[in-house]
Amino acid sequence: MASHFLFLGLIILVTCSFALASDSSPLQDFCVADPNGLVLVNGFACKDAKLVQASDFFFSGLHLMGNTSNAVGSRVTPVTVAQLPGLNTLGISMARIDFAPWGINPPHTHARATEILTVIEGSIQVGFVTSNPENRLINKVLQKGDVFVFPEGLVHFQRNIGYGNAIAIVGLSSQNPGVITVANAVFGAKPDILNDLLAKAFQVDVNVVDQIQSKF
Repeated sequence: MASHFLFLGLIILVTCSFALASDSSPLQDFCVADPNGLVLVNGFACKDAKLVQASDFFFSGLHLMGNTSNAVGSRVTPVTVAQLPGLNTLGISMARIDFAPWGINPPHTHARATEILTVIEGSIQVGFVTSNPENRLINKVLQKGDVFVFPEGLVHFQRNIGYGNAIAIVGLSSQNPGVITVANAVFGAKPDILNDLLAKAFQVDVNVVDQIQSKF
């Protein structure tokens, strides 16, 4: 068990060191996020440096398994500036992804970040799709210790192809990478995107669109 956590810790360090920041470079040692700041900036205003504590740079919990009892069979535990204020202006974040057997992390994009993934346990199929007009699928099955990178902004996915649980650690090149899950954005928009528009876009009957929208 101890060796497993040591391996996890080493992977976290390696993953983070490989993630290249896409956010603006910091102009000072640090700028711990002040979520209650009244100044509106691109990101978060800085907490008074004299009030900064070690806890502002600390997060605990990536050793804990996420609850995968949901429709897609996966759970993402993010460590972005929202969970770790010390990440503000540093242009990096990370996450743990837990997969139930045959669970998926559905097709999604990160508008502001490249993602690099390392498999900690299990066998995970990963892939991304290139932009129009080619829309080429690039995918691979990864084993424990394998690493794969998803270019910024491209639709990508992961799937556990084993009969046991799987774990991945990802690094992201933004303190706030953002997530747009394709199905949620298209079929779960509030208010709804008009069903006849989606029917034409997906070349299906309107009733099919209505059925899918009802699930979101």
